[in-house]
Amino acid sequence: MKRRKIAAAAAFCVSFFLGTLLNLLFIPGFDPHQQRRGLGRSGGSSSELLRQQMKERYEEVVRYRQHWAPLPPARPLERRLMDLAGRRVSRVHHKEEGAPMDYQMLHLPAATASVVVTHALGCGDIANVTDIQYLGSGYTKAVFKAVLNRTLAVALKSVDFGGHDMDNCVRQYGTVEDCYRMASYKIVKEMTLLQRLQHPNILKLYGYCYQDNNDIANTLTTITELGSPLEMIQLLQTSWEERFRICLSLVHLLHYLAHSPLGSVALLDFRPRQFVIVDGELKVTDLDDATIDETLCSNDSDCFLEFPARNFTLTCSLEGRCQNLNEKRNLYNAYRFFFTYLLPHSAPPSLRPSLDTIVNATGELRWGIDETLVQLERVLYLYKNGLYLQNSTNVNMSEYKQIHKATVQDENYRCWPSYHHEYCLLSVFDIREAISICENHSQCNAFILTNHKTWTGRQLVLFKTGSSQIMPDPDQIVYVKMAG
Repeated sequence: MKRRKIAAAAAFCVSFFLGTLLNLLFIPGFDPHQQRRGLGRSGGSSSELLRQQMKERYEEVVRYRQHWAPLPPARPLERRLMDLAGRRVSRVHHKEEGAPMDYQMLHLPAATASVVVTHALGCGDIANVTDIQYLGSGYTKAVFKAVLNRTLAVALKSVDFGGHDMDNCVRQYGTVEDCYRMASYKIVKEMTLLQRLQHPNILKLYGYCYQDNNDIANTLTTITELGSPLEMIQLLQTSWEERFRICLSLVHLLHYLAHSPLGSVALLDFRPRQFVIVDGELKVTDLDDATIDETLCSNDSDCFLEFPARNFTLTCSLEGRCQNLNEKRNLYNAYRFFFTYLLPHSAPPSLRPSLDTIVNATGELRWGIDETLVQLERVLYLYKNGLYLQNSTNVNMSEYKQIHKATVQDENYRCWPSYHHEYCLLSVFDIREAISICENHSQCNAFILTNHKTWTGRQLVLFKTGSSQIMPDPDQIVYVKMAG
């Protein structure tokens, strides 16, 4: 039995690796080489290209700040902002006072902002940070962990001078300052969206700082909430309840993005690495590739969604826009990166039909985000209230002796999935479920009802091989299986 479980887990991990690799290799529109080839065919001087590039990024940020109606897309939606580095620009000399017109106008908080940043941290707060640690970098940004005032751990984001965005631009134009300005628009955009989009599953913006650095005036650093990287392989080893929480967090986020104050928001660079975990909740951390642009259409064939394993054609509305395209793009990405791996695996047997229906419906895009949220909330209701427990007549169940204010030292065994990799620590709805689990584990001869609960309010129970080392503990109850 144990070998079969290990083999099944290994096969599942292999399928996860292959699926993720396929997804990442075919992210729509991610082809920097193609962008550079297209550049060679475009006419105009480099200065015109640079000026146009900076203008586009600047106008996009202003649009989000003032919540203008989105402009008609000038290129396919699949071409992410991070790939636009191929479209180079011109040198635009800025003075610290007169220009950067972008920076003067886009400082946060501005008079046009409808949301005020709760924690107004600034340059003075990060002047004496401690415990600085490099966390990683992407196409444009570098991220560091730092501790402010020896108490608050935060994430600091800034343009990565050695990143792809800067490197490609400098090699094309040899102007570090202007390439920095172009790259920094993405951080300003993300900062703006973090301010405008307030939701429990969006990383909090604590503040920002403009300061001179590397001979460049007004370099920007944002200060945000710090989360733990989302490690999918580790998630696969956690309890189903925690994995369900991740999926539910994601659906709450996507529901908000579909109905946000800015309109329907699409996450164009939708990958697990764009998310972090904060206190068990999933939060999106990267918004520089988000968009509210809607695809214009004249017929349904213009509303084409392409993914590695599936393609979809959506409906062109009478207003000439593809209906729910941003919402459906997000939902299918949630299915292929999250639901497929995290939802059905090791779920309570009676909940699996409902979870399979959710996975299949989102994978076929038969549901929108509203219906997906309703169905996930229904599963949560069944789980929290013990309605998923299958009826049992308690035939051949052992008798258990109850010992209050006690615990059992050592005598642990491992089970999977568990809340602890060294112990068999599971959540239960009630004592009846704990006894049922113990009866089904051949190693189990006792269990401890702890005083800890999960996010759903379920009790954590520690299962034991025996009870020879009972010790006093005022907060716990031991149940010992009686012989015979």
